[in-house]
Amino acid sequence: MTSVTSQISRRSMLKATGAAGVAVTAATALPATAAAADSAFAHPGLLHTGADLARMAAKVKAGAAPYTAGFAKLTANRHAQSGWTPNPQTTVYRGSGSPQNYATLYNDIHAAYQNALRYHVSGDSAHADTAVTILNAWSAKLTSVEGTADRFLAAGLYGYQFANAAELVRDHPDFDLARFQELLTKVFARLSDDFLVRHNGAVVTNYWTNWDLCAMACVLATGIFCDDRSQVARAIDYFKNGEGLGALKHAIPVVYDDGLAEWLEAGRDQGHALLGVGLMGTFCEMAWNQGYDLYGYDDSRFLKGAQYVAKWSMGGDVSYTANTRAKGAIGGWSGRETASAAAGVDPATTRPVWAMIANHYTKRRGLSASYVTRIAARSAPEGGGGDYGPNSGGYDQLGFGTLAFTRDRRVTETGASTVPPNSGARAQTVTAADQDLAATGSDDIVGWSAAAGITAVAGGLLLLRRRGGTG
Repeated sequence: MTSVTSQISRRSMLKATGAAGVAVTAATALPATAAAADSAFAHPGLLHTGADLARMAAKVKAGAAPYTAGFAKLTANRHAQSGWTPNPQTTVYRGSGSPQNYATLYNDIHAAYQNALRYHVSGDSAHADTAVTILNAWSAKLTSVEGTADRFLAAGLYGYQFANAAELVRDHPDFDLARFQELLTKVFARLSDDFLVRHNGAVVTNYWTNWDLCAMACVLATGIFCDDRSQVARAIDYFKNGEGLGALKHAIPVVYDDGLAEWLEAGRDQGHALLGVGLMGTFCEMAWNQGYDLYGYDDSRFLKGAQYVAKWSMGGDVSYTANTRAKGAIGGWSGRETASAAAGVDPATTRPVWAMIANHYTKRRGLSASYVTRIAARSAPEGGGGDYGPNSGGYDQLGFGTLAFTRDRRVTETGASTVPPNSGARAQTVTAADQDLAATGSDDIVGWSAAAGITAVAGGLLLLRRRGGTG
């Protein structure tokens, strides 16, 4: 038996203020189409860069598959319609025993994101105006996120999503950028930072992988959006060195000889394992667009974990080494829980998380990712919030990966796959032409998802456990 707690041998370098151990040098590796001369980071530069957005628009205009199918999913979604009326709240509550109203928030966030994305693809300014109206309304009114421990889930999930929606319209003349930066910093990232430091007063392994990952995503996204280098450094350091179960080596504790790596929450249930893979992919993608190769960190450990979850989710047999985690409050009740085997799965269950991961490893890096590629094809075209059921789990990812992340294979002049200059990756070559980290490739359409001949989303409703639906 392998103990999770015994693996955590050193304190995280994450602190409530400041940042140590991570030198942020993204300015040497910004995507050329996105960098602003007076900006610390590339903008737009969270999940989508300027090059990404231009690629989507050009491919859809040209009628290229599978982009057109992905765009059709977007335009059919009720959240992507211009004129959406926001319903901002002063306080958002999530968790039993409180007047829960967080569905209002996540519906408005997804409407803002989908309208902003639709604007960049179609050029219809009515969608940009709608996104700005939603974002300005919330930044003018929202002052706190409250509730049970689930408030940390709300802060993490909706904080990183809000930042991504706002990043797409940050240059709109009517968007109040400063006020939105204040909202992210004081309401969302404040809670996420605190969770990564104190874990709500619990022992560090009390909370499963997803709790850390959504907080990490919020801190990173806020840091990039607000040009806060120390905040970005804290998030990246936690990914590498954090004590909690969201740090890479705790989320993926065992690497097997077959090239797969155990995803800790596979011992919990399928829904949360899929969520975790999506959140870690989101974190890696945002970091990549600022020059940090976390996709390839620790010998591409994330790829091995994603391959494991993909194979398992499609009904394949996977190994599982038992893990025991400590639970309870510091100075209070305590207990232990052991996950001894991978949980059962429904191969029809899906989340819109796979296109981003598959395209990175197979197209940017030229690596084999057979299970991830297969599950991405089965899930295509990916939708977004509102396409995966009415519950909160259907809004945990921004989605639309078929449209947003499909890309052609990018290679250097010497034939080696593109690697970010800051990555320290082994045995790969980067030429001067490859400084655009969000490489879009050639005009030749490979279309791995379309080539699979599968265009219908498998499964539908994501019925997650009651514990906030995600944590």
